Amino acid sequence: MSLLDALLRQGALRPVDHALAQSLRRLGREDGDADDRVLVAAALASSAIAQGHAGLDLSRPHLVCDANVEWPYAGQWRDALRSSRWVATPSREEASRQAPLVLEDDLVYLRRYREYERRLAQHLRRIAAASPPMGDVSAVVPLFKALFPDAEESDRQARAAALALLRSLLLVTGGPGTGKTTTIARVLLLLIAQAALAGRPVPRIALAAPTGRAAERMAESLRAAIARMRGIEGAEESWCDALPSSASTLHRLLGTIPDSPRFRHDADHPLPFDAIVVDEASMVDLPLMCKLVEAVPDGARLVLLGDRDQLPSVEAGDVLAAITDAAGEGDALPADLARALAPLLGPFPHADDAGALAGHRVQLRRGYRQAQSLDLAPLADALRVGDADRAVTLLREGLAGVHFHEDAVDPLAGASRETLLSPWRALMALHDPAEALRQAQTLRLLTALREGAQGAAALNQRIEDALAGVQRDPYFHGRLLLVTENSYRHGLFNGDIGVVQHDAAGVPVAWFVGSDGVRGFHPASLPAHGGAFAMTVHKAQGSEFDTVWLLLPRQDARTLSRELLYTGVTRARRELHVCAGEAVLRAALARHAARVSGLARRLRG
Repeated sequence: MSLLDALLRQGALRPVDHALAQSLRRLGREDGDADDRVLVAAALASSAIAQGHAGLDLSRPHLVCDANVEWPYAGQWRDALRSSRWVATPSREEASRQAPLVLEDDLVYLRRYREYERRLAQHLRRIAAASPPMGDVSAVVPLFKALFPDAEESDRQARAAALALLRSLLLVTGGPGTGKTTTIARVLLLLIAQAALAGRPVPRIALAAPTGRAAERMAESLRAAIARMRGIEGAEESWCDALPSSASTLHRLLGTIPDSPRFRHDADHPLPFDAIVVDEASMVDLPLMCKLVEAVPDGARLVLLGDRDQLPSVEAGDVLAAITDAAGEGDALPADLARALAPLLGPFPHADDAGALAGHRVQLRRGYRQAQSLDLAPLADALRVGDADRAVTLLREGLAGVHFHEDAVDPLAGASRETLLSPWRALMALHDPAEALRQAQTLRLLTALREGAQGAAALNQRIEDALAGVQRDPYFHGRLLLVTENSYRHGLFNGDIGVVQHDAAGVPVAWFVGSDGVRGFHPASLPAHGGAFAMTVHKAQGSEFDTVWLLLPRQDARTLSRELLYTGVTRARRELHVCAGEAVLRAALARHAARVSGLARRLRG
């Protein structure tokens, strides 16, 4: 039995992956180019994309497929691929443009995804190499000192702001509540002040995020930061007024074209902005990030904000992690950059041999978001690095605001049932949509699974049965809704949360937050949606809630990882409940959500 047939028999391949291999097999029989190792590589390269990888690593095929088979030796596998007409290599790619696969080192790509990686690296290097048009910082030193009074005392927010004045590409990374958005608000004010003092036009600034909810949260944070800056000495009202107060999704920023994977803005039709700031960059997949950076015009700034320790994008790629790995995080900067920063930060260590992306990333460390009642940082740090012993000890010994329900597998039973249901019952008593939407952010049940008894679908059904009865109206008053697809016609996006309320005539209306307040829709007109009392951790990414209940499955599952746990617990602002057994916790923390990618290597090279 061939390896391809063995994988199919074990259910290790999707029909579409097997169909690709079979197509190559049929075509290859005509000229003898039907090596089983090539067919398996093609099937696994296709499967890899569905699992979030950019391609297949020949030395680690188990990352894509954990079937019980004997894999080919990587060197022999590589030789077989090199001799196939279905596989292009960088040295002869021009002569093999119709080849569906590309081999680089030990990575096998579907051609399109190799091109996404190559183009993304090319344009990131283009942006990083450019010098911003307003490189002189001397005019804004007084305002900078007012915004960052501790600038010369290792203030990382100040360092991020200073680098943003001198770099066209900047990554600002850090955990929840480390002040990423506050820092960027100050950066944008400095850019506006710099232009005004030099007699230049106000820079055109775009704010964007992967989802509608993340974009709205970004805008909310920016508006709050702008309000705080208005009282700072030297921050003129006109400069504050020029700051952007709204954000869009990346799809809307780039301009979708109906029934097309292309956008209106691309390399030939760049975005009309001088600075583009993207929040929640860890959620941006490889194709979308490639299309974004291609659309960044020459001379414009690109600022990426995110937490590299969160779950990577649902689709292919772990772009933020790859870029941050390539950029590193050393304190030493290129000598010319260290000298340019001296007026703002004082003397700074420098290294003449710093890497190509050195000075393009700042990691913020101090957490600000959680309330004083929640001491989340020690647990989050243990989860982030996969320290299972410390995580279990912290959960058992207790932290302020953190509650461990060890071995609890059903929070909707027993004493915790009414604790969960009572805030949602209160939601059903409200008749003001704006207030109901605010209250909707106070509590969420998060799960690692979509399906099964502990999956989001089943949990939502049980919660809705408990709140409104088994024979309930599908759109009962107080039901929470989660949009699961983008609809530009409605202005609703994947991840948006709404609440149903009945009007005076008893007609249900689904209310969502919009840029100008709340907006109502008839439920029948909504894009694809479901319940939102319980959500997967993936869907909750980019959101935050006062109280979070995190439910892990009874048994270990492949979807569990330290990144999933870290992302789940850091959604909480005031209180966290963890329902899990020790064995499942340890298994999850031993699993790193690694993605196969060559992007970091390309950027370093």
